[in-house]
Amino acid sequence: MFKRRGRELAAIAILLGMCAQANAGDERPMYASLGEVTRAPIGWIGFCADNPEECRGGPTQPRDIVMSQAAWRDLNKVNHWVNETVKPMTDMDHWGVIEKWSLPTDGYGDCEDYVLMKRKMLIDAGWPREALLITVVRDKKDEGHAVLTVKSDKGEFILDNQTESVLPWTETGYRFVKRQSQSDPNVWVSLGDSRPAALTASSH
Repeated sequence: MFKRRGRELAAIAILLGMCAQANAGDERPMYASLGEVTRAPIGWIGFCADNPEECRGGPTQPRDIVMSQAAWRDLNKVNHWVNETVKPMTDMDHWGVIEKWSLPTDGYGDCEDYVLMKRKMLIDAGWPREALLITVVRDKKDEGHAVLTVKSDKGEFILDNQTESVLPWTETGYRFVKRQSQSDPNVWVSLGDSRPAALTASSH
């Protein structure tokens, strides 16, 4: 109960901009630094071949959401619901292949599948696709992992199946490798880590 209350208070602090005042000497950037255009993950290419309606869209204008208290509640609700509902399973156990991205409609999936479901739920609820970016990182074990970056006027926040909390990207402990471009979901940009992400992130 106290932990939950603490998270709520932390969220309010972020939304009111109090964190910026409290951390006046904090040099952590609100937004990740973008690099050059890079290759899309193999899993995304295969997912788009199987689900073209999820990958439509040509170039558009980047859009950030306004991180209101209602938006913050929605993000936490979606993150929690998907994390609780989908059960972890590797692609090999699930599909008999090393890497396959899919919407976890049968209730099982790995990290990319959690991300795809969260992205779809938010888009279906009216959130702009340009603010919801599938992101490849190296996790705390230096293994490949996928999360959803939400770009907002308060910075970039991460929805992750490894934690119930929605965190600023700088507080995840991850190294960010690449993500979708805001202007085109089928264009991917590097995020300053030259080491390649692992081919698969198993059931993380």
